[in-house]
Amino acid sequence: MNWRPNSDPEIARSRATMLNLARTFFDDRQILEVCTPALSAHATMDPNIESIVATQSGYQSYLHTSPEYFMKRLLAAGYPDIYQICRVFRSGENGRRHLSEFTMIEWYRLNFELKRIMKETADFITTLLTHNKLAQEPIQVSYTEAFQNALALDPLHADIDSIARALDADAYLRERIGDDRDAWLDLAMSTQVATTFTTDRLTLVYHYPIGQASLAQVCPLNEELSDRFEIFYGPLELANGFVELTDADVQEKRFRRDQKERKTRGIAIHSIDENLIDALHAGLPTSAGVAVGLERLLMIDNDLDDIQATTTFTPGS
Repeated sequence: MNWRPNSDPEIARSRATMLNLARTFFDDRQILEVCTPALSAHATMDPNIESIVATQSGYQSYLHTSPEYFMKRLLAAGYPDIYQICRVFRSGENGRRHLSEFTMIEWYRLNFELKRIMKETADFITTLLTHNKLAQEPIQVSYTEAFQNALALDPLHADIDSIARALDADAYLRERIGDDRDAWLDLAMSTQVATTFTTDRLTLVYHYPIGQASLAQVCPLNEELSDRFEIFYGPLELANGFVELTDADVQEKRFRRDQKERKTRGIAIHSIDENLIDALHAGLPTSAGVAVGLERLLMIDNDLDDIQATTTFTPGS
């Protein structure tokens, strides 16, 4: 077995520089740093993400996949703009772009609408990329426009067969994905649409379909859309953000929808975090939140093609 680290001290220096730049960015904007528990009584509800179970003295808890639920409870309790830099954990996420344990930078801004949080996130990423100088201003494109440009497909209204044909899906893939329309759209985005994005600038994709709203509010101008965005460098996703959903009843309905989807997929069905629902009932202020993966920024800035090279040791090794 190889006991040596994956990376040399230069990567550690690059990481330290990025963390210092991140804290300066937030300090300059008077955003308060907070710390919430990595262990939670509740797992993520997202059918596309799986939590890691932690058992102690017979009691089961979960390592957080994001500090989101706790941070929203802070906002509902009256906290100002907040950020957190922490390790997060996701079961089964291993590969050239994924780690089961990685560094997430997450922040929330009160009274920010979609365009404003998108711009701040792009500014944040550009600030941290000290070696990789992006040549031009970011491209902003709606989710619908991105699909139309890459596949001549309307993602809001195209049926599953049309999406499958656009992907040249074979019988095995059709059987595996079945009638999960959002799964087809996710596959199209990752394998066909995002691969058309350039690496000379960031690409900001906004107004995802409402079926992929997650914890985002419905777009005020079109109920088929959500106020959710992602930022890409080429095909590599760097950030995921929302204007936050504040309606507790709608959020609970979405969680129940996630439970049904998990049951359909044959994966663990998790209980709803009632503390979060209670916090929304108490009143989550109008806000927007973003999560950025630090290791992917390190990949870009150090011209690495494997995320493992950004770490001292592979998680779980």
